Amino acid sequence: MQAPRYPAHIVVLSSLFPSQLQPGAGLFIRERMFRVGQRLPLSVVAPSPWFPLQGLLRRFKPHFRPGAPRYEKQAGVDVWFPRFLSIPGVLKGFDGWLMAIGAYATLRRLQREGRLDIIDAHFAYPDGYAASLLGNWLQVPVTITLRGTETRHLEDARLAPLLLKALQRATRVFSVSESLKKLVVARGAAPAKIEVVGNGVDTVRFSPRDRVTARASLGLSPSAPVLISVGGLVSRKGFHRVIEILPQLRRDFPGLVYLVVGGPSAEGDNRAELETQVAGLGLQDCVHFLGPRSPDALADILSAADVFVLATSNEGWANVFLEAMACGLPVVTTDVGGNREVVRDASLGVVVPFGDAQLLAGALAAALGRNWDRAAIRRYAEENSWGERVERLCGHFQGLVRGPSEARPNG
Repeated sequence: MQAPRYPAHIVVLSSLFPSQLQPGAGLFIRERMFRVGQRLPLSVVAPSPWFPLQGLLRRFKPHFRPGAPRYEKQAGVDVWFPRFLSIPGVLKGFDGWLMAIGAYATLRRLQREGRLDIIDAHFAYPDGYAASLLGNWLQVPVTITLRGTETRHLEDARLAPLLLKALQRATRVFSVSESLKKLVVARGAAPAKIEVVGNGVDTVRFSPRDRVTARASLGLSPSAPVLISVGGLVSRKGFHRVIEILPQLRRDFPGLVYLVVGGPSAEGDNRAELETQVAGLGLQDCVHFLGPRSPDALADILSAADVFVLATSNEGWANVFLEAMACGLPVVTTDVGGNREVVRDASLGVVVPFGDAQLLAGALAAALGRNWDRAAIRRYAEENSWGERVERLCGHFQGLVRGPSEARPNG
């Protein structure tokens, strides 16, 4: 085993990572780990799923697996996108093995160059499982970050044992929320190995902007009640659940506007279904689809709104809640995953049971009618900036490779 160097060289392993072809993919991973990369040497290996006929499938599903370049330099960080065989919808139990095989040559080269001391994987399956194999093959420690897909994968009898095996092999596990930690511990994961390190927020990039100017740029009335949701256009995010209650809300708020920010994601694209729903309810003048926007542009749009809403069915830790709060917005969301950990008291917003349309409508009506202390909401976001989180992460990473005798392979 190659002796570790100082400081610890980290290789991030994640199949969800931004590229020129998918600029919105995995921004939350890059945001977190590039901040670590300001303190410790960092490279990224982002395996890209591939199979021989996927180009043909894109003729019918244009956004299906748009692919990735072989290599990019992002903010000074090397990012490689090796391909691995993955057949859509079948043999998912092999994705971890195939991802590890596809990434091995790149990681082995980085190890020979003295640029690999720790493999840091994001999502327990298939990425974490692949990392656990690579850690054994290359004899380096492995960390895994739980981000929310674990909820779904633990319900799959084929994938749950693989996910738990990955956590067993990992040297250290991070969870973005306490709820995710409790979920895997209840299934047998070792609690002492898992530390909750939530995501933070960039309070410089996300800060309140002039409301009148922000609304004028979007063609909105200064007096209109405005809701906003941000996320990939997939069923899980729940845009359709908000749209279905808009006719009821408009009876009390006639000029109501709903801004939808987001586009296709790795999970899919249901914009056509949402547009059909909007047309069927006669809400074309109410719902504005703004498409995907860069993080730098998002603060202006958030500042034009009154209330942020996300009627999601599953989340680990929704970064966008803190981004909205940093712009002074209260949050209305569903009681799933780590949502209640972010929206932790009534001064920040309202958390309602998932699937109850009437309670969601009532919460939004109350939020629109309430005089919120937006400065206090902003202060809460400032308390959740990245500094402390990055400090803890770097401490853990460096602690895994303090000296050659302490750098141990995963068991």
